[in-house]
Amino acid sequence: MSRSDRSEELTAGFLRRWPLPPIDPKGGKESRGSVLVVGGSPQMPGAAVLAATAALRAGAGKLQVATARSVSHLVAAQVPEALVIGLPETSEGGLSPKAASEIVRRAENVSAVLLGPGMVDTKAAGKLSVALCERLPEVAFVIDAEALECCSVDPAAVGASRARIALTPHAKEMAHLLGVEPEEVEEARREMALRAAKGLRATVALKGAQTFIASAEGRLLQNKTAGNAGLGTSGSGDTLSGIVAGLAARGADLLQAVAWGVYAHGRAGDALARKIGPVGYLARELLAEVPRELAKLSR
Repeated sequence: MSRSDRSEELTAGFLRRWPLPPIDPKGGKESRGSVLVVGGSPQMPGAAVLAATAALRAGAGKLQVATARSVSHLVAAQVPEALVIGLPETSEGGLSPKAASEIVRRAENVSAVLLGPGMVDTKAAGKLSVALCERLPEVAFVIDAEALECCSVDPAAVGASRARIALTPHAKEMAHLLGVEPEEVEEARREMALRAAKGLRATVALKGAQTFIASAEGRLLQNKTAGNAGLGTSGSGDTLSGIVAGLAARGADLLQAVAWGVYAHGRAGDALARKIGPVGYLARELLAEVPRELAKLSR
């Protein structure tokens, strides 16, 4: 059986045998890397807030948020730990592709860039994400939500990027970037994750009740146990992408950051299901659970 014909199951034991890079007990915030979150809009400023906070909860040392200029003051007030930059907007409230130069400049001194949470204006998001794929330095680059449009607009730019790229689509987003129907994705989730990862030369997490994580080299991981139906709530995906970016900033390679992020996110949901109920807990409530679950998994 070839590696691509089977999946490795994520468990607590599996992750303990694949530990995150150790934290320097004497190191300052610089030793745990920095994250630049690019996202948000007048319609959804909270998505950038969730993702940015999640990056810090995952242990990143420093944080910048680049968001729509009209709501940058709101984001700054909600995430006082971050340096917040206001970017030009399109008439629909999206981040203008003209912002690419400023984002690239800000990314020169960061460890990980997250693009997508809360973005609107799909056309503008696609142009901006393609420009960043072409121009970003060798950083960990996590792409989510509307920014995944780059995979449809110019997949060659994704595959040729100097950045190390992770994509975190749900089934509908995966269908769009592969040019198939969502039903086809659901019927062959394993195969679709591998197809996208190999075709785009990226790490891909196909989110869902059973998340498949594929590497460009054909390694396939599956999360069957951590998580529950309550994670299907607004903002949950933004939280997950922020966790992944935070772990990548700390020095985890992208496959490891995605695997740990998916499992810790699921465990955070399980903790809330026990405290609150199987559904009805909020994405923002996941944030406080993340450090606790990461600590448990790291013991």
